[in-house]
Amino acid sequence: MSTRTRRLLLFVIWVVPIAGVVWWATKQRAPTFPSDAKGILALVGALALYAVATLMRGERWFHILHRADVKDASRADAHALVPVGYMGNNVLPARGGELLRTFLLGGRAKATKRTILGTILAERVLDAVALGVILVVLAAGLLERLPKPNETLVLAGVGVLILLVLGAAIAFLRYRERLIFVLRALAPVAAPSKQLLSRFGFVLLVVSLLIWCVEASVYMAVGHAVDITLSLRDGLAVVAFTNAAALIPAAPGYIGTYDAAVIFAVGAVSTAAKSTILSYLLLLRFVLFIPITVVGLVLLVARYGGVSRIRAARAEASAEASRAEAATAAV
Repeated sequence: MSTRTRRLLLFVIWVVPIAGVVWWATKQRAPTFPSDAKGILALVGALALYAVATLMRGERWFHILHRADVKDASRADAHALVPVGYMGNNVLPARGGELLRTFLLGGRAKATKRTILGTILAERVLDAVALGVILVVLAAGLLERLPKPNETLVLAGVGVLILLVLGAAIAFLRYRERLIFVLRALAPVAAPSKQLLSRFGFVLLVVSLLIWCVEASVYMAVGHAVDITLSLRDGLAVVAFTNAAALIPAAPGYIGTYDAAVIFAVGAVSTAAKSTILSYLLLLRFVLFIPITVVGLVLLVARYGGVSRIRAARAEASAEASRAEAATAAV
């Protein structure tokens, strides 16, 4: 991909959603923020609930690390690196916080960085499955209302699926040796996720569902602060939709894509005015992004060496990537 094409793609993915949200916001009345005791208490409650969800994520990662034999990873590091990772995701592109967590823990624990990255991948798998379960439950009541699928569309879908399978088979046969090499290289990354196929994984899935319920309650509490009433079902629906939108490559802090998802989802589950939804969006962004970014930055500087450690981690990552490319080219 040429530099010009890459820049154009980044413009479309990053700038267009941001411009769309800004344009929409300028068409609304100025947002209002709570100043009474009820609204302020609701925001304090939202911050407390988000802190609980973050602690639950840290504890979950700690158990995944130990299950993956990264036994010298301390509970303190597991809990501290979660907000550091969130801080990285909020200020760096391409979810850079995940790599930041990998290299910072890799400098303390006696484990390969691929194994540590695999534990973070296991977290993402749990979150994806939990959100999938939530979406299935939310959609269960809608299935009976759906019309019967068009037979032509079904046949076309089956045909596309068959072509994809055949294409994958041909690609595997043609590049078998390289694919086997890559799969072997990625085995340490996949190993922690394989361990989820057990009673241990089921328990962590239940914990993950509880985490998302706590996060849904954060959305509900922020809604209470601006007089938007969201049930737990509504909160889960907004959480599931906004986090699905977060999978789209976006600017740091998911600016644009996340905002558009919140505006759409809250508008779909409530009858709130657009100006009220704008107030909700701004407060939600404050609760979910500002405190954890500040805490992550403080922990990065105080516990992990600050910017100099980030530069060292980036240099190490580049060196490892170069070695991996050289090894792949040699196959």
